Amino acid sequence: MKTSIPPVIESYFRASNANDIEALVACFSPDAVVLDEKQTHRGTAGIKAWGINVREKYEFKTEILDAAENSDGTVVTAKVAGTFPGSPVNLNFQFALGENKITSLEIRSL
Repeated sequence: MKTSIPPVIESYFRASNANDIEALVACFSPDAVVLDEKQTHRGTAGIKAWGINVREKYEFKTEILDAAENSDGTVVTAKVAGTFPGSPVNLNFQFALGENKITSLEIRSL
């Protein structure tokens, strides 16, 4: 069931697709955590380094396919296309929010 996406999540995907690292990092709370590719990135400095590295490595864009609320927050299913084997792939982005910021993000395969 598709749900409306909170504005900060829309901002995250917009910044991601524009490769705007500063705008992307601004979506996160200072102590946020990102789990991606079996690695944990903590705080805005760690998230900024992750954002730069993953873009250089994969040169990707995302297309939102669906969104739903669950007990852990908002899960967005997106098609991710880039310079990685098997591209494009559909991934789930599990967001937790607090005070209009992303407090955690876990990116995982379907």
